Amino acid sequence: MIRNIIFDWSGTLVDDLPAVWKATNFVLAQADRPEMSLEEFRAEFSLPFTNFYHRHTPHVPLPQLEDWFHSHYREIQDSVAELPYARDFLEFCRARRLRTFVLSTIHHDHFLIQSRVTGFDAFLDRPYTDVLDKREKIHGILAENRLVPDETLFIGDMQHDIETARHGGIHSCAVLTGYNTLEQLREVKPDVIVEHLGELRHLLEQDDLRLKPETERFEEIHPPLATVGALIFNDAGEVLMIRTHKWSNLWGIPGGKIKWGEPSLDALRREINEETGLDVTDIKFVLVQDCIHSKEFYRDAHFVLLNYTCRCTGQPAVKLNDEAREFRWVATTAALKMPLNTPTRILLEAVMGKPVGGTSYASP
Repeated sequence: MIRNIIFDWSGTLVDDLPAVWKATNFVLAQADRPEMSLEEFRAEFSLPFTNFYHRHTPHVPLPQLEDWFHSHYREIQDSVAELPYARDFLEFCRARRLRTFVLSTIHHDHFLIQSRVTGFDAFLDRPYTDVLDKREKIHGILAENRLVPDETLFIGDMQHDIETARHGGIHSCAVLTGYNTLEQLREVKPDVIVEHLGELRHLLEQDDLRLKPETERFEEIHPPLATVGALIFNDAGEVLMIRTHKWSNLWGIPGGKIKWGEPSLDALRREINEETGLDVTDIKFVLVQDCIHSKEFYRDAHFVLLNYTCRCTGQPAVKLNDEAREFRWVATTAALKMPLNTPTRILLEAVMGKPVGGTSYASP
């Protein structure tokens, strides 16, 4: 049974990725090195962060790099915000009397500001900050607080967090809300990968605070799921593509699970509105797909995908919820050139290759 939880801070409880990325680009500019796109930064950044500096700015002393970084970070850290489900999960820990700690590389001054602004400091037994290599600290934390390894879970968003948990002989959970991609996290084999802390809370509640291996959970509680999704067209004949954590950062379409007793078209309208803020009309069925054990999805699953086309009504003002990272309106031919998840590619090719419901949606 899990009785103690150690959290990483950045990317696990708060979203500071944009601020860290901008501050790092400031450092690179000062060091006369090329700046990085956000995706380049996520692919390159690793812990301990001294390794990142050694690769990209070996000619600049670490104290100078740190001075540049922290001076700029202080100017922009107002953008740091709590992640969805973080507060709810901390309240869950408090209600279940779980001991909670933070183990993070974040500068202590930044942590004090962010923890007070969010109010998360009230939920934490003790923070450990300014830690360059968490693997060198984990055994001390366990001994100092008399934490039983088999009752302790480390939650983080980076490979280094999972490696730290393994080094300490404790359970590990990777969240997709931070710095490392699904592919990177899979490489280090955490005990479980979740989309966000809300999903982890559900798993812990369901299994009475026990963390079961993903394969065991799949067989027990993941029967085939019926889902809906659609290619949404605007008046210009473009389709809406969205990119998500849980589909390996590949591009796809909005959609989701059908609720018990909910007609599929009602589910489609609801899911599209929840994920994009759009209302749709002219819904037409295209095909049904099986999606079983897809390596592109963040966990093992068996989906039955009901795929449609539709059109958005009014001005297409997309408002993404926390499931998606970004969106684009593109021509269907351009969409096919994007890195798509496999079910979306199959749907798009089907729509472009034949009339659907008497109407062809292929680009002119």
